[in-house]
Amino acid sequence: MGLIQAVAGSIGGTLADQWKDFYTVPAGLPATAALFAAVPQGSNAGRGSNTHGSSNIITNGSKIVVPEGYGLLLFQDGRITGFAAEPGGYEWRSDDLNSQSVFSGGGLVDALIKQSWERFKFGGQPGSQQAAFFVSLKELPDNRFGTQSEIYWDDGFLNTQVGAVTRGSYTLKIVDPILFVKNFVPASYLQPGQVFDFTDLDNAAASQLFNEVVGSLAPAFSAYTNDPGKGNRIAKLQQDSLGFAKSLSDAVEQGYQWKSDRGLAIVKTAIVSIEYDANTRELLKNVQRADALSGARGNSNLQASVAAGMQAAGENGGAAGMMGIGMASGMMGGIGGLQQPVAPAAAADDPVAKLKKAKEMLDLGLITQADYDALKTKALGL
Repeated sequence: MGLIQAVAGSIGGTLADQWKDFYTVPAGLPATAALFAAVPQGSNAGRGSNTHGSSNIITNGSKIVVPEGYGLLLFQDGRITGFAAEPGGYEWRSDDLNSQSVFSGGGLVDALIKQSWERFKFGGQPGSQQAAFFVSLKELPDNRFGTQSEIYWDDGFLNTQVGAVTRGSYTLKIVDPILFVKNFVPASYLQPGQVFDFTDLDNAAASQLFNEVVGSLAPAFSAYTNDPGKGNRIAKLQQDSLGFAKSLSDAVEQGYQWKSDRGLAIVKTAIVSIEYDANTRELLKNVQRADALSGARGNSNLQASVAAGMQAAGENGGAAGMMGIGMASGMMGGIGGLQQPVAPAAAADDPVAKLKKAKEMLDLGLITQADYDALKTKALGL
């Protein structure tokens, strides 16, 4: 009985595999699909259906159409035998006995009898496996990252360590499809009907990439904010998707060798949010206030402290308190690069100098109009 089944299966499968097929991209693929098997087109206007052919055999002369933005990988018994990166139509050719066909120039004996005999040895199944896979060469979107707690890095703008919780997304590109398939894609995805998708929550390989990106965020932030070419400005992170993507890609490559070992690269990023910790928020507030007062970066913290003292003195001591702060600033001179004007001793009683200084303080918002009027009345002896 087994002998009869094997013979019947051998002859039937061989006859079915004589037909040429037309292979193309499967329907209904998500935009994030990275790797998937080519599928033979079914019927077209009721014609062209070959429902009895082997799922792992491609007949010589079969045509495979490669769309724009995809590459074609050919497999024979688990080994990559060819790759095409240009869009267009390609014809399958193989020296394997199972691919021979009377319709592609093979004789009747070669195409039927030899194949049937070889398949008989395997219980009627072809003793070979052939497959064609499409690999996306486009940017693959919607790869998300995020941290549950603060990450810390040394910031070149603030000259200290800062911390933040952040989240966003990046686009990924397969820059070397052969490396990608050989070194990263699990064997379970190299089967008909399987789709390798980086955004699939059940894809363990994609989950590993997520963890590696999160582990690379701190060095990426550090590299970006310490790059003089970026102006060392932390505020540019959310505006420079390409610049930060390069920093993140470099950090991932250094830590996990995505490009050299897996054929992957991060192309663009979109940082949705950065929530700084309390210390960083306070530090940013002081620096922004100091920059607004003077525009000088080197002595920003000292200027912020002096400005805060001036404000407190003005609230508590009025004009007299403000004049005391002015004299104290003059005594400090240029400490830390703080350039406060110091009036000459001979001009200490000069009413014009006093009014000029008071007017400058009024214009900076350090004293009120009432304070200025009081100083003017005192200076002029009115």
